Amino acid sequence: MSQDIEGYENNLELDLFREYRDVMHLFTYVVETERRFYLCNQVDVQVKPVGNDVFFELRLTDAWVWDIYRTSRFVKNVHVLSFKDVNIEEIAKSDLELP
Repeated sequence: MSQDIEGYENNLELDLFREYRDVMHLFTYVVETERRFYLCNQVDVQVKPVGNDVFFELRLTDAWVWDIYRTSRFVKNVHVLSFKDVNIEEIAKSDLELP
């Protein structure tokens, strides 16, 4: 039973990677948070102070979400709040060529 579940999840992950490879060229940015990985065409980051700490407020437009359990990974607008590090990278055109 546990092998069936593991095999199912492995197949979902492989399908997700294939979808990522197919849609990556449609997007400008890669955004990583502690909970999710996104591709998007616009990203706005605001650093908000809270006492001696900060949190990050992100607004993504025209996004794709790396999540094997979502029925639809394309999202028009995403609003993310994070107290952890956020990584945003612009996708270089040379990065689009995957083996």
